[in-house]
Amino acid sequence: MSADGRTWRIKLRDGLKFHDAQPVRAVDCIASLQRFAAVDEFGKLLGKVVDKWGTVDDRTLEIKLNKPFPLMLDVLAKSDSRVPFIMPERLAKTPATTQITEVIGSGPYRFLANEFNSGNRVAYAKFNDYVPRTEAPNWASGAKIAHYDRVEWNIITDAATAVAALRNGEVVWWEAPTADLIPILKKNSRIKTMIQNPAGNCAVMRLNNLQVPFNSEAMHRVVMMAVDQEDYMSAVYGTDDKTVWQTCFSLFPCTTPYESEDGAALLKGTHAPDAVKKALEVAGYNGERVVILNPTDFPPIGPLGQVTYAALKKAGMNVELAESDWGTVIQRRANREALDKGGWSIFHTWGAGTAWATPAVAATVRGLGKDGWFGWWDNPAVETMVAQWLEAPDDAGRKRLADAINKAALEGVASIALGQAFIRTMFRDNVTGMAEGGAPYPWGIKPA
Repeated sequence: MSADGRTWRIKLRDGLKFHDAQPVRAVDCIASLQRFAAVDEFGKLLGKVVDKWGTVDDRTLEIKLNKPFPLMLDVLAKSDSRVPFIMPERLAKTPATTQITEVIGSGPYRFLANEFNSGNRVAYAKFNDYVPRTEAPNWASGAKIAHYDRVEWNIITDAATAVAALRNGEVVWWEAPTADLIPILKKNSRIKTMIQNPAGNCAVMRLNNLQVPFNSEAMHRVVMMAVDQEDYMSAVYGTDDKTVWQTCFSLFPCTTPYESEDGAALLKGTHAPDAVKKALEVAGYNGERVVILNPTDFPPIGPLGQVTYAALKKAGMNVELAESDWGTVIQRRANREALDKGGWSIFHTWGAGTAWATPAVAATVRGLGKDGWFGWWDNPAVETMVAQWLEAPDDAGRKRLADAINKAALEGVASIALGQAFIRTMFRDNVTGMAEGGAPYPWGIKPA
């Protein structure tokens, strides 16, 4: 970084190749980062201060800024949804609003497109030309070593089938077992457990601000009144072991520096159906249809939609549960059209606590409107505070601004927090090297 903080140069290590055997060049990286900065909320903040995306030579990126951007390394190291993945320039030049047609990366495992079966299986093969870093693995950083020739991710929608597969050794790892089955698996001495992400995972609900009835903030507040976090967490994780979940009335995850419950009165208040019904009348609800997108193959998310459906139905809303696989939910939530054209009203999701821990990365609080996250909440005042947070000179200033952003997002119902869980992932004792982090990482895992 230059002395004035306005020029960054990044040199690639020797020998990097893409999975199509072509070298990884600086121009590939620059094109990939430009594409990322066009769609990601954190990336957009960087994009606003970039004067020039360029290269010095085939191995050296150069990013020139119109003013210092202290969080440059944070944005480039973003490791959750909308990651700044590096791809060949020819793919990265695909318009940011258009899905790429090939999956070509440069990591330790390569995607086997001819074996991909949506909703069933994804297969990867070891990439023998991969050049790892030399440090020990640490979350998503450090050396990424492929110890297996092949890795298969199986999507098993029936929990009982997944239990049997893990117990019988047909699979070696279950990312997120349902809470009611964990005690059964713990009885098997060959099965080990760990908390994948010490920062936890947070569940949220998003409402579609572009379509009736949720183009009204009053209607948002009615839904928030109906939300009892204990119902959601109990539905997913059970009540036998409450150490695996907690209520959390902050959009910045609890246990992280910007946790704050200021503005969460509705979330913490009464959830009585009669009170919700009265608020519904006051908000002017006219029986408009409400469509909830809900996955049947994603155990930590599926029960959330079912709880919302029951709560809103009890309150007197005309609600419909549109159930499908998670891949279909992801595709449909991008639809901004009316319900009769494939649109939607509500979806639920979850994310790693680290992914929603600051105003820069937390799409849950951002007010970017049609340029923002699915649901498209619009609040220019929040965006002004986010810009101020980026330039705040000290931690105290950033904390003050983060508290104000969280309060505005809670009171404006940018997202509805549903609770926080500490997921136990389970695997057989014939593998080792499981790494902590915001996602299940395949590198580093090897025979025990």
